[in-house]
Amino acid sequence: MKKGGSAHRVYSVVVFVILASLDNVAIGLVPPLYGSIGDDFGVTEGHIALATTIMFLISAVAAIGFAYAGDRTDRKPVLIIGTLIWVAGTAWSGLAGGYPSFLLAQVVAAFGLGAVASVSFAVVSDLISPRRRGLVMSFWGLSQGVGTLAGTMVGGLLGAANWREPFLVTATAGVVATAAYLLTFNVPRGDSQPELAGVEYDERIHVNDLPVILRRRTNIWLILQGGTAQIAFGSLVWLPVLFRARAEDQGYSPATAVLVGSVFATLFQLGGAMSILGGLVGDRLQRRTPRGRALVAAFGVLAAVPLYIVLFFVPMTIDVPDGAGSGAVIRGVLTNVVTDPTVGFCLIVAIFALMLTSANSPNWFALIADVNPPEHRGTVYSLGNLVNGFGRAGGNLMVAVVFRGLAGAFPPPLNYAVGLAGFQLFFIPTGIMFWLASRTVAKDLADTHATLLAAASESRPDGDVDRDPALGVERLAREQDPSPGR
Repeated sequence: MKKGGSAHRVYSVVVFVILASLDNVAIGLVPPLYGSIGDDFGVTEGHIALATTIMFLISAVAAIGFAYAGDRTDRKPVLIIGTLIWVAGTAWSGLAGGYPSFLLAQVVAAFGLGAVASVSFAVVSDLISPRRRGLVMSFWGLSQGVGTLAGTMVGGLLGAANWREPFLVTATAGVVATAAYLLTFNVPRGDSQPELAGVEYDERIHVNDLPVILRRRTNIWLILQGGTAQIAFGSLVWLPVLFRARAEDQGYSPATAVLVGSVFATLFQLGGAMSILGGLVGDRLQRRTPRGRALVAAFGVLAAVPLYIVLFFVPMTIDVPDGAGSGAVIRGVLTNVVTDPTVGFCLIVAIFALMLTSANSPNWFALIADVNPPEHRGTVYSLGNLVNGFGRAGGNLMVAVVFRGLAGAFPPPLNYAVGLAGFQLFFIPTGIMFWLASRTVAKDLADTHATLLAAASESRPDGDVDRDPALGVERLAREQDPSPGR
């Protein structure tokens, strides 16, 4: 495998996708096991949910420091250190002897997780050309969604009998992925940027660059939209709890109900795989107008709201063998999809709702890369991720409070359905902010294009008549074809 060649680049992207997936597996392990872990430690589900909330917050805050370090120094060691930290914290979580130890282990894991998403985002953005940015970012974003689903599934299936096992298995997988990462291509900054072709670009972020970042109005909307979006997305980690409560309401035992909740939640989130379509549509529309990616994201999150509300209230009849093993329960759930119209209808609604909201992710990633120079991307992503973390943690915490408050008026599982439906309304301001970003993106694209050309011209004393700084943004978007090997 030639160093820096096409095969090496593909291998590197695959490893980054796996790393991004695994860190979300670690995050997704806990929600299906709230009851099991709480019972073992003699605390309530709320105490374990608090661990998840703290995890979201610490990961988001730590990401800023790791992202700045990655934008300022060599990114590979930063990512390795962060990965080893979250692996250690995840293994410790599975070995914890009591609640305080478990909580501290989750804090350690969260600190390391902050490095993975922010630093790997900056690296991946340098591996792919602007023309294909939405498509490849959809795979990278999809890996995170798949990781969350896998965490839900691994937590529910492996943890049904022993809640510690999923943490130890995930930590082992993290060690293997870290070893694979050592062989990846150490990507130069700006490697895939057309304006920098043939130029050795080694710009680094500086402390006084923050005002420059915030003067790009598109960055403001891209950062802020995550606050409301993640309140809604954060509430969705309770989907396994909703379906578990439905199973218990129909008379199933707690162990079977946990399995049913995890399997249904996993099935109903398969629509997230359709983020690839959102990335493709964003890429195509971006070639027609610089507003393309932002408009696709705005439409997706707004159109999904009524579908989510329908999903939570459609009744489902669950028919699985109570007390049976994991395989029998999974087969029973899959059979329900075909034989019971209510289950089949819910699955279709869920797939379409998640398909629409999943258009948010790849276009958000691509927009950050589009309007920022390479040395700012990790930091901008981490600022957005910080707001995302607070929103997600807030959503997770508020949902728990709302569920308890609603329980007096609505018995389970209706209290979960009412609460989850209400939290999806937070997607509305998210859609509005993406629309506002679509109004400022053309100017920010042009400014970043001119900045990169100016940096390139310093390395080309004779100038470059083919890369005119005054080139229109629409024309630039059409002409940003990937160069060979990119």
